[in-house]
Amino acid sequence: MQVQVQVQLLGCCLLLAQAARAAQADVLPQPRQVSPHAWAWIGPLEGPRRENHGFRMNLGLVVGTHAVAVIDSGYSPQMARAMLDQIRTITPLPVRHVVNTNSQPHRVLGNAVFRQAGARAVAGQELAGRLTREGTVMVGAAAAILGVSPWAVPDAPERLLQAGETEDIDLGGGVVLRVRHAGQAHTRGSLSVEVRPDRVVFTGDLLYGERLPALIPDGSVKGWLRALDTLAGLEGVASMLLVPGHGRPGRLAEFQHPTRDYLLRLKRHTDDAVQRGIDIETAKSTFDVSPWKGLANVEELNGRNVYQAYQESEADDL
Repeated sequence: MQVQVQVQLLGCCLLLAQAARAAQADVLPQPRQVSPHAWAWIGPLEGPRRENHGFRMNLGLVVGTHAVAVIDSGYSPQMARAMLDQIRTITPLPVRHVVNTNSQPHRVLGNAVFRQAGARAVAGQELAGRLTREGTVMVGAAAAILGVSPWAVPDAPERLLQAGETEDIDLGGGVVLRVRHAGQAHTRGSLSVEVRPDRVVFTGDLLYGERLPALIPDGSVKGWLRALDTLAGLEGVASMLLVPGHGRPGRLAEFQHPTRDYLLRLKRHTDDAVQRGIDIETAKSTFDVSPWKGLANVEELNGRNVYQAYQESEADDL
């Protein structure tokens, strides 16, 4: 009788474990291998919703011979656990590093799961201050969208890079991540991660594909353009595979129109409007967004982008 009970309990545990794995699998698709050592979860273009579990961004992982690194930790602990489960189907190696490519919630709110698994977090120094000031609000907003109870605000990363600083992360077997702090771009503390020798770069939200870039108060169109110039100056970058923050991976030329051309046109328009004394509403209504009408989120984001760029142009003019 005792043996029978033990067998039944074991069966229940296995069923529960299978159910948990199935639930995690619903959170994320399987990652796509983009190079010999790198994989990417390619997100949809829609915004975060309960139905998509907040998955709307690109995430990554890189595998060396003695360690794994994760590029961004997702929108929630549940998403991070799903990432960890899927990593285990690829490699048994420990996850020793998590790199946050910026300070937005969908890049950092799963950090605690990876840190509990033994990872060291790397981010721009700006993330620490944002977590202190806004962490509770960030978690609360994400939890409300997902329909779950709020969780603890992640601790500040152990390694905080300053603007212009780089760090190499050795994963073994010659696989090295070159992490670069790109300055204030889409947000403060924007990072890119080059995978060597694979000739792959996870750009975070420095690049957008298939959807319109989003200018937010924490970012800078001027700084973003500088960061893009720095990215374009990397040796051999034209032939590298770039994994953007949103959209399909591609070559640098494929992101010229949806990201750099748009931001440059926007900055020139708002600089000109400010210098000519044109008000912000007129600047918004006269910006020609038609060349980018084929991108997702144009109606939602373009007007807001003009406002944000105008305010920056106005501040620079003072």
